[in-house]
Amino acid sequence: MYLQRSSWILFQTSGKRLNYSLNDKHKQYIYTRLTIFDQKYCLKVHLQLCKSFLEIGRTEHHWPEEVQLLSKTDDYELCFQYLTNYIGQLNEQINQYETELATQLSSYSMISISVNQVDTCLKEYVNHQRQYLLTTNNNQLTKIQDEIQANKLYETIMTSYPYLNPNQFIDQLITIREKQSQILEELLQLEMRILYKFLPSDLDQQEKIVALIAYIPLNNKRYKMIQDAKRQWLHISLSVYETKLQEYNHQLESILLNNTSLQVPSYIRTNQSAIRPRKQQEIEIKNEHKDILSKVQNNLTEYHHVPRTHAIFEEYANQLFNYLNSCYFTPVPYKDHIEAREQSQTTASIRNKIKQFKLIIRVTDKSNNFYIGSAIEFEKKVQQYFMDTNAFIKIKENPFNEILTKVTQLLNNLRSEIFILQWQYNEMIPDRKTTELAHLYFNPKTHKDGIPLRPIENTIRAPTTNISKFLDKILRPIFDDKCTKTTIIDGAQLISAMNTYANKGLMKPSTLFCTFDIRNLYTMLPQEEALNILVEFLHMHGYRKVKGISLDSIRKLAAIVLKENVFVYDNKIYQQITGGAMGSSFTLTLANIFMWKWQRELVRQQDITCEFYGRNRSEHELRKLLDQANTWHPNIKLDYKISQSLPFLDVLLTNKNGILSTSVYHKPNAEPYVISFSSDHPRHVFVNTIQTLLTRAVRYSSTFETFNYERRSIKLMLLYNG
Repeated sequence: MYLQRSSWILFQTSGKRLNYSLNDKHKQYIYTRLTIFDQKYCLKVHLQLCKSFLEIGRTEHHWPEEVQLLSKTDDYELCFQYLTNYIGQLNEQINQYETELATQLSSYSMISISVNQVDTCLKEYVNHQRQYLLTTNNNQLTKIQDEIQANKLYETIMTSYPYLNPNQFIDQLITIREKQSQILEELLQLEMRILYKFLPSDLDQQEKIVALIAYIPLNNKRYKMIQDAKRQWLHISLSVYETKLQEYNHQLESILLNNTSLQVPSYIRTNQSAIRPRKQQEIEIKNEHKDILSKVQNNLTEYHHVPRTHAIFEEYANQLFNYLNSCYFTPVPYKDHIEAREQSQTTASIRNKIKQFKLIIRVTDKSNNFYIGSAIEFEKKVQQYFMDTNAFIKIKENPFNEILTKVTQLLNNLRSEIFILQWQYNEMIPDRKTTELAHLYFNPKTHKDGIPLRPIENTIRAPTTNISKFLDKILRPIFDDKCTKTTIIDGAQLISAMNTYANKGLMKPSTLFCTFDIRNLYTMLPQEEALNILVEFLHMHGYRKVKGISLDSIRKLAAIVLKENVFVYDNKIYQQITGGAMGSSFTLTLANIFMWKWQRELVRQQDITCEFYGRNRSEHELRKLLDQANTWHPNIKLDYKISQSLPFLDVLLTNKNGILSTSVYHKPNAEPYVISFSSDHPRHVFVNTIQTLLTRAVRYSSTFETFNYERRSIKLMLLYNG
């Protein structure tokens, strides 16, 4: 019982809620009064349950089993008399507690706070702690109503079909349902074990197959292998349970179909909806109040023409503020206090281990999880990346002011010469108050062998960021429009294009898939050549101006974005001399335009052979073409894969003897994690996550069997995430 736990939580919560410093006398008063409120609350909840029993008995002329046990009889009149007397006794006890509460008021000494404020606070605390009683009673009443409906259904069947052998038919149905219930119970137990990370002991035997390895990288691979094996076992277990349930469903349908004379009315069980309590967001009340009020004011003013000076806004603001205060200061359950303390201790332990063993924690690239590794090894990979690309030089002086001046002068000159319009100037000019140098960080690519690093520049406040965003906004639509034929937006578009290809009869049993990846594309772009190709691309497609800006001016704007890319890493300043910033809006568009020219030979080959961006003659000829493509430019090197089953984006394409098969592709090293359901994200985030995963499974799965496999994977992933 919560009153028997640590009393300091109660007094701390009450003091904060009342905004009052409690002494020992106040605490004694509050504790005594809270005990009476608690006893009264429990009696009132029980009284409500008994009244519900009485209503059921009057309406159905049948008493629930609970009433019969209490009265020790199944006679209708005796049960009615007993329950009526019992309800009277409960009312008398509640009145006694009311008297005790009134008597206790004589010892009230909290002068600056009214009795009503204290009582309201204590009642809210009791309601919060005893909420489970209402849930238990509601579940009990629901069960009783279900039993009543089941009995009515049984009587309807027996009355409508007197010639039916009820024992044999019903026994068959009950036997199958009991077996199904047993399977469902076992399935639920497995799901709960997964959810609470208490897996069957048999799974631990896998760890004994491969002994621990002292070398950390190899030991990590060992751990990954064991983890994948366990997840595969869980997936198979779910599949077995689902298969058994389907078999029993088929048996049930067979029995119902065989009894052709049995045409009983269909029965739909009442939908049982559960109200799930929503955790309060732990952010500042004032900020949330300001955000909500601003949105409401803007909506009512813009769409309903309500003046901002209207008195209703002030009234709404006060009510909203009071409501938020009430929500945020709702007493936290004892269980949450313990959990918060444990999480704090865990966090402190993690910090100590990171410091002790010289580790780092980084968000992984495209895998939705964290990477923990040696800080020394990580830094070695960073320096190796710098050496391999040779795209960065270290500079001694901070060039921030010089870069900001260059950007401002360029924009001022273009505006004074009327090469750009005022609104364009306003979009591109940097804000001197918030502008700062970019900074570089690296995300480990755990989904690739050797765990290479992906460089990311945070350029959100860099001097050239506004120009980069503007160029991307005006140039990306042009590229998307002119290069639609060779651009794949997402997996759904890829599947659609491949199905069109297959439906033409072009896919043969010998057809091969080929994918290739450009090494460090954004980092290795030759800057001058990329700028020339940008102008060539626009000129070739008939553009002499874009949004009124000449190609020469666009080149100047693009040049300053590329060449004035300076960032901070490890308290040192670097300048990028090749390529563009990974993380900059414009870099992606420029890289796509650069590849537009590089890939034209491949596209030409595609047009000649009528293939879907590739060839279909022989693997040898395809390798020869790709090896030749590796010589077309010194900075562009590609890694390719050729097979009858290959992933592209998040789709796995497979050629099964001339038949296209598609499914969702999961990277081997990716972890099955999404946002934990216990996090403080808005509830719609979780709904959208599940809906997106299921929609992708439906769109990508070429067979129902493939969809079921992905559905089970989604279910397990959600269980892993709690």
